[in-house]
Amino acid sequence: MTPDNKRINSYLRDLGYGTRRSVEALIEKGFVYINGKKATLGDKVGTKDKVEIKTGKKDVTEDYIYLAYNKPKGVSTLPDVGQKSIKDMIGKYSDTVFPIGRLDKDSSGLIILTNDGRITDKLLNPKFEHEKEYHVRVNKKINNTLLKSLKEGVRVGEFRTKPAKVRKINENTFDIILTEGQNRQIRRMCAAFGYDVKSLERFRIENISLSGLRSNQIRIIRDRELKNFLKVLGL
Repeated sequence: MTPDNKRINSYLRDLGYGTRRSVEALIEKGFVYINGKKATLGDKVGTKDKVEIKTGKKDVTEDYIYLAYNKPKGVSTLPDVGQKSIKDMIGKYSDTVFPIGRLDKDSSGLIILTNDGRITDKLLNPKFEHEKEYHVRVNKKINNTLLKSLKEGVRVGEFRTKPAKVRKINENTFDIILTEGQNRQIRRMCAAFGYDVKSLERFRIENISLSGLRSNQIRIIRDRELKNFLKVLGL
């Protein structure tokens, strides 16, 4: 298995579909497709593959719901037993939608939730280069080496991050735009240069923003905002 390939179970879990058992259940029920074919537990997926979740709904926008949620710090996208999860926080939507991607427990900000499995690969696969923007505060004064390296790409473990757009806000705060989403990527990029991230907030995913949402608030994405979002994704 090359570094670009993952077992479908791990791939879905990393995208935020749930625990190992819950994503295996999706596969076993025949809801997961790779390049138009039903997936099995042993299948592998790479960056060029198309992954879809089909739960029997018709392939029209009216069947789907799209939500923007301002996740508070301390709430997990993929919770361990006993941890507070997004599903605990979103009330009547908890059995209807799932989060697209992850935002670690110590971070806050924008999570898109939906029941539309078409958008998962479209939004999260780095080959499509969709923008996610973050506000980051670190523990000490930012130097030019950090800024230059974040812009050019940083070696983190076995991979090198893609070039990013970075804007310094003040001596220990910056905004960064990523077009990929490795696990705890920004924290690991900063740690490579001796910085600890004190706060991290995602405030934009393509044209969807927090738009004044207070912590733990949720809103429906609709009308022109939704139309433009789906257009960006090619849907």
